[in-house]
Amino acid sequence: MRPLWPLEAGAVYLNHGTVGVTLRAVLAAQAEIRDEIERQPARFMLREVKDRLRAAAERVAGVLGGQGRDYVFTDNATTGINAVLRSTPLRPGDEVLVTDHTYGAVRNAAAYACRQAGATLRTAEIPFPLADEESAIAPIREALSVNTRLAILDHITSETAIVLPLRRLVELCHQAGARVLVDGAHAPGTIDLDIPGLGADWYAANLHKWLFAPRGCGVLWAAEDVQSDLHPAVVSWRLDEGFTAEFDWTGTRDPSPFLSFPAAADFMAELGWPAVRDHNHQLANDAARMLAERFGGTVGAPTAMTGVMALAPLPERFPANRELAQALREELLYKQQIEVHLAPWAGRIWARLAAQVYCEMADFERLAVAIEDLAGDDALVN
Repeated sequence: MRPLWPLEAGAVYLNHGTVGVTLRAVLAAQAEIRDEIERQPARFMLREVKDRLRAAAERVAGVLGGQGRDYVFTDNATTGINAVLRSTPLRPGDEVLVTDHTYGAVRNAAAYACRQAGATLRTAEIPFPLADEESAIAPIREALSVNTRLAILDHITSETAIVLPLRRLVELCHQAGARVLVDGAHAPGTIDLDIPGLGADWYAANLHKWLFAPRGCGVLWAAEDVQSDLHPAVVSWRLDEGFTAEFDWTGTRDPSPFLSFPAAADFMAELGWPAVRDHNHQLANDAARMLAERFGGTVGAPTAMTGVMALAPLPERFPANRELAQALREELLYKQQIEVHLAPWAGRIWARLAAQVYCEMADFERLAVAIEDLAGDDALVN
């Protein structure tokens, strides 16, 4: 299936989760939309784009659950999260809860919102490697307080690839009186997903990672009771005209990534999404176990708490620091043509193995050999 993507010949790409890879067929659909826009730009952008966006949102709802009127398009999950943070009135004494696995950009956005309001950012520390669901739930339960106004929860943690027990965590936070904003950047296309059924207040996600949409295609879902107070991070002409109106027009921008989602959804349906999901889940976990056995140690989380990404430890010889992790990534990419995400956790450097249907076990075995070679490079390690 690799020829369906415009990947560089000879390269091993094990990092689909970072910025995605767009199918040739979806890129072609996007090019057609861009051509259509340019034939009558003002007509399309000022008169027709709203209906087209709402139709595309209905397709999103058909995949992720609920109704199109509860979804708006954003450039990415971080943009949606910023919109919620800016729309949430925090006060001195309020607390915003994150975890030590929270995506760095999201943590920064939360820290900034707290700083502006005089609120406190509180961090729950989830152990890693993770043994079971309760190990993830207990630290969040302990960190919640009567002052927790907002909890930001990952559905799938970015660096550590853990599928958190989100429904249980949402109930826990609501019982404590906190609203819940979910960072679901890695969830669509990787796990069985019904966003409204999770019970959260807001859910931000990317469609350009695992649902094959063009880059720059995210969505924000909001429960009906919080929509009236929710505004985009960029306020434009549609202020106070309603949830979808405000987000559908935040100024002149290229809507083609959003309008290309139906083409991506068509391809996913043709391919058979459950089969894609199950194949990628199995491959990622098999590869993680292979590397863990080869280099000694355990995988990052139980199979039941992973999606289509899994973590495996690198040899203990590598000191656990971000500078070395980045140096190793550069060596693998530019000398071995292998793209993979590496990060330090719990005293080791770990590889986040992202499996897509253009990958096969031989790709991960090639990674293992390359890592063994790098472990023998004294100059690099020291």
